[in-house]
Formats: sequence, C-alpha cells, structure tokens
Amino acid sequence: MSRQDEGRGGADGGPTVTERVLGILSAFGPGAEALTLSGIARAAGLPLSTAHRLVGELAAWGALERGEDGRYRIGLRLWEVGALAPRSLGLRERAMPYLEDLYEATRQNVQLAVRDGHEVVYVERLAHPEAVRVFSRVGGRMPLHATGVGQVLLAFAPSVVQEEVLAGPLPPLTPKTITEAHALRRALAAVRREGVAVCDGMVDPVALSVAAPVRGEDDRVVASLSVVVPSAGAEPRAIVPAVRAAARGISRALGSPAARRRPLGVVTPLTGAAAGEPAGAERGA
Repeated sequence: MSRQDEGRGGADGGPTVTERVLGILSAFGPGAEALTLSGIARAAGLPLSTAHRLVGELAAWGALERGEDGRYRIGLRLWEVGALAPRSLGLRERAMPYLEDLYEATRQNVQLAVRDGHEVVYVERLAHPEAVRVFSRVGGRMPLHATGVGQVLLAFAPSVVQEEVLAGPLPPLTPKTITEAHALRRALAAVRREGVAVCDGMVDPVALSVAAPVRGEDDRVVASLSVVVPSAGAEPRAIVPAVRAAARGISRALGSPAARRRPLGVVTPLTGAAAGEPAGAERGA
C-alpha cells in the first residue's frame, strides 16, 4: 500500500496515518512510560517498518524522545501542546493559589480534576512526601464512581451521563468501592444535597478523600477539588470546611456568580455550615 493510500486508510479500510500515529501515542501509559520500537509496534498493532517510520517522524518533531537505553518516551513538545488544553490551562492557573493554601493547611494530597466522558482526568496534584499514597497522577484517569472528585463531577453531570454510568458496569477497585447502581444513586443525591463527597477506602483501603465542586462563570460544575488523607483516625468534619473554602475560592476566581454571593443558609449534616461556605463564616472565623 502506498503512503498516499495509507493516509486515506487504503482500499481495505485500514487505519489512516492519523489513526496509526494516535495508536503509537496511545501505547504509552501508566506502567508503559518507556517502550522499545518493537514494543510500540506490538501495542499499536503496526508492522515494524511502519512503526519505525512514524516513530522516527514523531521523535524528529519532539512528540517522542529516544533515551540512551534505546527506548522511547513521551517528549516535552507533546507535553507543551497538551498543557495548552483550555480546560486545564486557565483552570490550573486560577486554582493554584488555592491548591497551595489547602496543601499548606493540610499537608496532605490535594487534587484537581475534570470530567472527560465517564472518567476523571487529574489536571493538578500536590503531594506531601509523608502523606498517604495515592494512585492518581497529573494526566491520569480514574472511573467516576470510585473517587471523591469523580462522584462530585458525576453528581452534577447531565442526567444522560449519570444514567449511562449508573447502567454500569461499576468495577470495584477495593471492597469498599460502590458497585451497585442504587447505592451510587443515593451517594450522588447526598453529594448534591450536602455539597461534598466523602469516599472512604474506595480507591485504596487506607485512604479517604473529601471533594467539593468547582463552578465556572455560568455556575456549572467544571471541576472538582479534593484532599486525600489516611482513613485511620480521619475526621471528615474537620476537613470539609477547608476543602469547601478552597473550592469556593477557585469558583470565585473563575467568575462563578454563586461563589460571589452569600449562601442561602442551607445547613449540611457534615459541618453545620451553609453549603459552599467555609464553616464558621457566619461567625467571622
């Protein structure tokens, strides 16, 4: 097949050059950060000669980098392009001061995530060296139903997205992960009612997360912020006010009208504070 035919997908309906290139890039991921040429060809389902040519072109552009060990890794040029994604660029810039404040206040893992389809994508993470381990990474993905940030994003997602996720499957990550649709539906209702999600041991048995929604200029939920702490001895009531305050600050920075107004005084069972307002705000604390 000629390169011209290859670009069109060929008479046999095979993949286009673009699909082949995307297949090469998709070969990389957690546990596959560095790959040999033959490993890339195998993962992308390409003949070795085709992989050699395309990988060489990607490396010349800077999308891939070849190390001294002969293996290929994602290149800085691709990272630079990815960092321009509008949903992460402006969001991260405005969120960072509040993420840093929350990190300093808790000395735990602080995460910021957005929804992409039925998954969470982490756009920022601050981790203390002595904090509980987390499995998230910047650019990494997790299922919506199993994480604190995911449950927040799902709770405020369009109803069609909620129903698609509820229809399953809901794979367990630990014995505590919600895997039944009726239980997840109740959890999402609680998130909407209380303004926070508390997930204990759903991703890691020893970790608990507290998450809150971040709203954009039209007051739609555009992201979620969370703190992950050790489950043992954790007091969600003590964490919720700080998480809410940080999420509200980011929302205000993004232009959320609701974040600029005083809450209507809806009291949540978790803190006794008005939804979306740091606990003690009415007392000037």
